[in-house]
Amino acid sequence: MATPDPIVQVEDVHFSYPGVELFRGVSLDIPREKVVGIMGASGCGKTTLLRMIGGQLHPQAGSILIDGEPIHRLGRNDLYRVRRKLGMQFQQGGLFTDLSVFENVAFQMREKTDLPESMIRDIVLMKLNAVGLRGASALMPSELSGGMSRRVGLARAIAMDPQLIMYDEPYSGLDPISCNVVGNLIRKLNDSLGLTSIVVSYDAKEALEIIDYVYFIADGKVVARGPTEEIRRSDDPFVYQFIRGEPDGPVAFHMKGNSYAAELGVGEP
Repeated sequence: MATPDPIVQVEDVHFSYPGVELFRGVSLDIPREKVVGIMGASGCGKTTLLRMIGGQLHPQAGSILIDGEPIHRLGRNDLYRVRRKLGMQFQQGGLFTDLSVFENVAFQMREKTDLPESMIRDIVLMKLNAVGLRGASALMPSELSGGMSRRVGLARAIAMDPQLIMYDEPYSGLDPISCNVVGNLIRKLNDSLGLTSIVVSYDAKEALEIIDYVYFIADGKVVARGPTEEIRRSDDPFVYQFIRGEPDGPVAFHMKGNSYAAELGVGEP
């Protein structure tokens, strides 16, 4: 069923890297003011899809619309205008290592706006306060824990008041307490600020705690979709294997290759 007035529409997208076909007709809608998960095994193209939504990569066929505008066909000025609606939390936080926490959050405002420094200061402190790190404004990224880095990255992502925030593996490398803190922040900020959030993750246990709707990608296509509670009860072989971490099922543990025996130089008996 089509989503009424989605903020993002991905329509029959095809994309390949040299020798690797990632997408073979991926279609999905991102509803407004929801937390939507895009899940799948490592290497299935989740991060690539985020880069397409942000306009860094273009589909080789199909289209990607942001608020009805085809982001892959926009000129530079229009692309920058649409990107003002987007925020991004990168893997591992993606902070500038030679800038303080304060300067990281202020960076985009200084680059893209003419706001006076006094207003930038107030906004930065407000965003850091929202993620519980106002007291860390003078620290350098090297002085932060993994969870703190993600939270600073989140403060930077919301600094320009975007409509949509994309989270690239927000739980990767975090301890259970930090995972819970980051997940709760994603949910809290989404609801309190009226945002739309896309959470890309292979951590089914943590992600399913906060998302409203989920898409599973495998073999270049969306293989399953649905509200979180439906997905938890699903008997679809892919979904069942993925959310339970089972070794046996349609998701292969080994990457396809030549015969193992042949590569070892072992002949048939």
